[in-house]
Amino acid sequence: MISFNLRCSKDHEFEGWFHDSTSFEKDLKRRRIECPVCGDSNLERALSAPNIASSEQRDAARRDRDRAMRETLRAFRRHVETNAENVGERFAEEARRIHYGETEKRAIYGEASADETRDLVEEGVPVAPIPWIEEAKDN
Repeated sequence: MISFNLRCSKDHEFEGWFHDSTSFEKDLKRRRIECPVCGDSNLERALSAPNIASSEQRDAARRDRDRAMRETLRAFRRHVETNAENVGERFAEEARRIHYGETEKRAIYGEASADETRDLVEEGVPVAPIPWIEEAKDN
């Protein structure tokens, strides 16, 4: 795995992890990478300092990054819960109904099995699994 510091055209900086530099270049060229803040896919590599920190410094930095990532995921969850309807286990059914125009278009979230999710994707229904981190936990 390789990590790159990236910057979008709106100057948001973030870190991306890739299998290798070749896969990074392919994803960048195909605009498969998006800024997690604004969704911009017009990206460039940002300057990064060489990694010459002690193991203690690297561990502290890793803990800080992990904590920041957990908070970002919690904020994302709060955003989804505030701006979308929880349809629970009816997610696959409701996503199809919206996709095929059988009910009003709206933001929804809920639960779907791996098979249901795969079927939705194959049908062209725009869905994505999201990491759902509990609000109260912070390790």
